[in-house]
Amino acid sequence: MDLENVDTEKWLNLATDYGLRIVAAIIIWIVGMWIIKRLLRGTKKIMAKSNYEESLQKFLLNLLSWILKILLILAILAELGVETTSFAAILAAAGLAVGMALQGSLGNFAGGVLIMIFKPIKIGDLIEAQGEIGVVKQIEIFTTKLTGLSNKEIIIPNGALSNGNIINYTTEGTRRVDLVFGVDYDSDIKKTKDVLMGVLTAHPKVLKEPAPAVTVLELADSSINFAVRPWCETADYWAVYFDVTEQTKEALDAAGIEIPYPHQVNIRKNE
Repeated sequence: MDLENVDTEKWLNLATDYGLRIVAAIIIWIVGMWIIKRLLRGTKKIMAKSNYEESLQKFLLNLLSWILKILLILAILAELGVETTSFAAILAAAGLAVGMALQGSLGNFAGGVLIMIFKPIKIGDLIEAQGEIGVVKQIEIFTTKLTGLSNKEIIIPNGALSNGNIINYTTEGTRRVDLVFGVDYDSDIKKTKDVLMGVLTAHPKVLKEPAPAVTVLELADSSINFAVRPWCETADYWAVYFDVTEQTKEALDAAGIEIPYPHQVNIRKNE
């Protein structure tokens, strides 16, 4: 037997076998990348039609792209004859370790996804959440940024935000301003209500509908307290709040209606 011919035939068979595998792997890569691009393009269109936030779209598309490419690489390695079971086990263990290390961050990520999908808030909304009040400036994957009423930046983790109570002052478009004014017990109730209502109806930013209301709230220790309830556009809330407070004082003074204030009485014992 010619050993040289046997070795040559063996190497030719090996070259042919691995050559075919390499060609097959290249074909799998080309076809796989084409399919991945089509899937990503279709997913992007679906998310765009569903009005997903742009930052969420980019993150999910990147995540899907990496997952599909990893699966494609595993398929190519399997075609080349490489044992992929160990690779899968390593990836699973690494995923578990990363998940445990980033447990809090994953909670924030999940919260961000929920906020972007269900949209309880959007950029520009005035909200109250986690003990903070501010206008939503940016919704990111892990955090939401607000601009506070004094122009301070507030950053709230999305995990806490999505799991807590959110008061959205912008959703309804209008807002009621709740004010309380107290007058002296000697004051005429009807006259006082007319004066207070006159302030509300004269203000250009107080809405006609829903109609403003003035009612007796309580008979307090030293005053009759009136609940004053004007409605306004959400953007006009603080303007109406401060204007009505100032104009009410002026109107009550002009009508001769006294606003009581605390008095200090000194009692001296005779020795």
